[in-house]
Amino acid sequence: MTGTDRSEEVADELSVPRDSSPVVNVRDGTEIHLDDRVVSADHARPSGSAPSAGVPVPNPPEVLGRIPTGTTLRTELAAAARSRGLASSFAAELSTLHESIEAIEIPSVDLEGARKRLAEATGEEERLKERVAATRGNVQGRREVDADAKGSLADLEEAAAALSAAQTERIAAEQALERARDRAAAARDERERRLTLRDRLDNRRRDARSELANATYPAFCEALPMVPNGAMADPGDAPSAYEGSSLAASFAAVRISEVDGPVVLGPDAATAFDRWDGPSPETALGVPAVRPDL
Repeated sequence: MTGTDRSEEVADELSVPRDSSPVVNVRDGTEIHLDDRVVSADHARPSGSAPSAGVPVPNPPEVLGRIPTGTTLRTELAAAARSRGLASSFAAELSTLHESIEAIEIPSVDLEGARKRLAEATGEEERLKERVAATRGNVQGRREVDADAKGSLADLEEAAAALSAAQTERIAAEQALERARDRAAAARDERERRLTLRDRLDNRRRDARSELANATYPAFCEALPMVPNGAMADPGDAPSAYEGSSLAASFAAVRISEVDGPVVLGPDAATAFDRWDGPSPETALGVPAVRPDL
């Protein structure tokens, strides 16, 4: 198959109508029927490549590699969904938002330095104005008494030249400060734009986690009775409705995931299995398990 044919095939696969939901099979035989909002992660990135910046959850083994996971049920389920090859319909928007944020460059603006330069230039100009005035008075006084004013005139010319240079520097400093203020205003605008994009990115990440979590929730509910304390949980019809042991939720999330393991069982998780009459952690979770005493 040529690259063009493969691209066309992927494009066709991404255009899944709502009345023909794709089915994702997982190792325990459970099937998840997805509508056109959730597609295979292989369509989002090439096989073997690193997850894109738009991925709404960390690497699944990082989330599910230890129990307790220390995170929320929604994040656990989203990580399980990612491990099963699912990608959120928000993936493209997440990637675009991340790229937009990364592309923002906020310039460093030295307003204080520009203000200091102007203050020094203004001070020097005022000092030289006083010098010119004093020298001019000296020239006038010598002329009034018919004294030789050549030396005073030379001093006056020198002071006037210095004043002219100082005035030029003051004008340049004013212009530099104005440019610095413009850059500072632009930098503030860029910071505000970046904050807005970050807020939008955070919101879309939450949306993506919710979408992925909801996609795997039926499989999660089916897995609950197969893990310690899971039979006593009331899963409800959505992750937000779950009432039960957080350990049981983590066990079930790992069970439906496609992580390779091993999964580290913390003391509470190990104790839960010790008190359970069911199968071993490896059998219940479907992955190698490491106990803290091993």
